Amino acid sequence: MHSMRKQNYLNNRDILKEIHKSKKSYCVFTTPNDGDFDIILNDLAEVNKKIIAEGRKLRAERLGRAAFDDAQLASSVKLKLDDFKINTRDIPSIDVVFRIMTFEHVPIDPTGGKKVKKVLKPLFEEVTDNDDISEPTPAPVDTLPIAKKHVRCNFPPFFHYKVNAEGEATVVGKSHWQGELDTGEFCKEHGTMTNKLAHMFMKLCERYATRSNWRGYTYNDEMRSQALLQLSQIGLQFDESKSQNPFAYYTAAITNSFTRVLNVEKRNQNIRDDILEMNNLTPSYTRQGQTGWSSVGPGGSSGTYGGENE
Repeated sequence: MHSMRKQNYLNNRDILKEIHKSKKSYCVFTTPNDGDFDIILNDLAEVNKKIIAEGRKLRAERLGRAAFDDAQLASSVKLKLDDFKINTRDIPSIDVVFRIMTFEHVPIDPTGGKKVKKVLKPLFEEVTDNDDISEPTPAPVDTLPIAKKHVRCNFPPFFHYKVNAEGEATVVGKSHWQGELDTGEFCKEHGTMTNKLAHMFMKLCERYATRSNWRGYTYNDEMRSQALLQLSQIGLQFDESKSQNPFAYYTAAITNSFTRVLNVEKRNQNIRDDILEMNNLTPSYTRQGQTGWSSVGPGGSSGTYGGENE
């Protein structure tokens, strides 16, 4: 009898694939193949022969893995990944796609990302004997200098480049862009998250809510809802250039959401217990255990501490 192979309900490779698909919906590329990057860099100046060789290697691995996945889905027997390996020498250097992280195409936020702060001067200046007081003028309003910041994006912006045979880099894709590459405009509202990534977020929250340290709370549903809302807001902010472990990134966000709801509920419970004690009523069992509260004292009176009448 063959034992079934254990399979994780989510894995980083599938999550990364859906994150990539979601980000591509906010981008424009010269061809569909230009949307799949091979290596991520922070500056175009980093591209050299060594980086191009590494990009060719990574592209060969990516294409081989993609061919294996497609064949495995269409086949009923188990296949070997080694049978789909592609030789690095078969990958032309002009096909390598470089993702360069940049804010070059992102406009400047006129408010600097914050509300404009104003300093009000006195309405009227001090008058001396030599001044003309016939028409007093109000003092002008000065605005504090605002640091230049780019418009906030839902994920780190980037360009996709290819290097031709002459060694010249050409832009083949832009994130947060709508229209043609040359004549289009910045836009961050036209894309969408894939349905599969949304289902992954729901599954993450549901599985996390069943952990032993969380499942006993009566407001477990609210914790799960807040975590799902948080993931929908920061889900695409995961930066593939810094980590390849989105599972840990999302789990940390869920933990913070659950903890935040727990702290709010505890604070509200303390307020309720304080009000009940002020009115000589029985507080929650948690407060009773913390303070030694006894709902009925030795003399039959209610609202006593330590089992003694006052």
